[in-house]
Amino acid sequence: MRKTLTKYLSLFTPNPRLHRPYNNGRSKFPKFTPPGPPRPSHMDQTSNFSSNPNWGFTTALPPPEWVQPFNDLSDLIKDPKNLQSSPWVDQILNLLDNSPDMEHNLNDYCKKFLIKLSPNFVAFILASDCLRGKFDAAFRFFYWAGKQKGYSHNLECYVSLIDILSASGDFSRIRRLFAELKEKGFLMNVFCANSLIRTFGSLGMVEELLWVWRRMKENEIEPSLFTYNFLMNGLVNLLFIESAEKVFEVMEGGKVGPDVVTYNTMIKGYCKSGKTRKAMEKFRDMEVRNVEPDKITYLTLMQACYSESDYNCCLELYQEMEEKELDIPPHAYNLVIGGLCKDGKSMEGYAIFESMITKGCKANVAIYTALIDAFAKWGNMKEAMRLFERMKNDGFEPDEVTYGVIVNGLCKSGRLEEAMKYFEYCQINNVSVNAMFYSSLIDGLGKAGRVDEASKLFEQMVDEECPQDSYCYNALIDALGKSGKIDEALALFKRMENEGCDETVYTYTILIGGLFKEHRNEEAIDLWDKMIDKGITPTAASFRVLSTGLCLSGKVARACKIFDELAPMGVLPETAFEDMINVLCKAGRIEQACKLADGIVDRGREIPGRVRTVLINALRKAGNADLAMKLVHSKIGIGYDRMGSIKRRVKFRMLMN
Repeated sequence: MRKTLTKYLSLFTPNPRLHRPYNNGRSKFPKFTPPGPPRPSHMDQTSNFSSNPNWGFTTALPPPEWVQPFNDLSDLIKDPKNLQSSPWVDQILNLLDNSPDMEHNLNDYCKKFLIKLSPNFVAFILASDCLRGKFDAAFRFFYWAGKQKGYSHNLECYVSLIDILSASGDFSRIRRLFAELKEKGFLMNVFCANSLIRTFGSLGMVEELLWVWRRMKENEIEPSLFTYNFLMNGLVNLLFIESAEKVFEVMEGGKVGPDVVTYNTMIKGYCKSGKTRKAMEKFRDMEVRNVEPDKITYLTLMQACYSESDYNCCLELYQEMEEKELDIPPHAYNLVIGGLCKDGKSMEGYAIFESMITKGCKANVAIYTALIDAFAKWGNMKEAMRLFERMKNDGFEPDEVTYGVIVNGLCKSGRLEEAMKYFEYCQINNVSVNAMFYSSLIDGLGKAGRVDEASKLFEQMVDEECPQDSYCYNALIDALGKSGKIDEALALFKRMENEGCDETVYTYTILIGGLFKEHRNEEAIDLWDKMIDKGITPTAASFRVLSTGLCLSGKVARACKIFDELAPMGVLPETAFEDMINVLCKAGRIEQACKLADGIVDRGREIPGRVRTVLINALRKAGNADLAMKLVHSKIGIGYDRMGSIKRRVKFRMLMN
């Protein structure tokens, strides 16, 4: 009986030389359960029956199976969109927790279920949204998978991991991976090329981007529209505008023409590089080539125009969007309303605001703040406060910028007590109080003659740990200077220097004016020279203060000399001589005004007729109507006297004879 059973079982005992591995976890041989007594409980799953010489087969485990990211499909399923991911996918994703035992857990799991992860499976896992932001876990999983026996990463594995790491900004890891990718010598495909070009373009990795582009050419891969757009975007982000232009020209003359995304990218490049005019030309070219601009096109151009203070262009682009019935994003309203408000056209901005509300587009804090600021600057605090209340009623919580605008407007309109109440409200309700609040209040108190309160508030900034910026210093220096406390103003200026706060041309202008007012002319001139030595460029206002002080102190020639020195610096105040003549006439120094007028004409600074008109107006404003009429009815300044064969212009100083 034993011999018969042994002989029967030997038919199912595999020949060691012909042993084949399991296929997908299933044996190629029929399953057989031998009769007889049950197995002893101490025998485990991997033991064999060699202890019993009568058995002729083993129960060794099959080799691990390579799993794929999708279930097996029948030939009837042809739509790849209907593919169902393998149940192994979720199980592996759950193990990628970046814990210290992550690799150990992966090993145990794969050993328990006799699986190995194929390159396609690894690439699919790395492309999963679940790993977005999990940079370390993805990186560790990638290198763990590479250690599997008989495994080698494919191109998609590298591309997917590089895409994940691009959000981390870890350039060392990305370069390490890319170096491995190049060593492998993979055959490039369109999908991977697009992904790499997009990633390297966004990261500014020029060499890597160009390598991928060359690799595409070497592999004779025809770039798609997406490839071109990704390449264009990368070049534009790197500010390689000329290279982007060449790619654009290739598209215009090739099989794959530019679409609205391509145009938007090129327009963005021009705007980023400060070539707004070229951006507008490309925008108009879209109409010629029948490429319809979208809201991104308009928004990009509006942002560029706003940055260059071309608010009229912003308005025109907005109106064009309205005509084409495009969806206008909230930021576009921010730009056009903000631009109109900055341009002093608060009513036009308010009209667009009402139109926006009518169309069902909700306003925001920035729009309300821009309108409140515009009305406040034009002195219409009633409308500004009405908008402020409307803003709160509409459910918008004013921020520190809004409260700063309100406080500034109230201070400028002389409503200091109300301004102080809002200031205290912000302090109590934890609204961030910045230097703008303090500078507005210090300036308002100073102009109201409440200099001691302004000084106290300035020192309070130190206690509140609010940095004292140049606006705060200038406001208090101005208040001290106008109240006759010029020495205190100079001491504060010295403190400003010692604390490293930036001195502005306005700081020097205030002090120079204050020194001239106290007849400390030489100190004022020294301060002007100090400003020039520090490389601070004077403005028309600063020269007006200096020239006025010099003219009133009888140093007209010195003022003219300084004016001549400003020309090489590119500072040419258009009304400088007019201001000086006006000051002299107002002070009753008509003779000096006439000498200055002659000097202007003799140096070729201005035509005689223009200077004559300025002098007539200055005399009239100063109450010297008789001299003004005499000048009008004479040839002084514009006529000529002949002395023999020589013609000489009649000097302005003849007016006093």
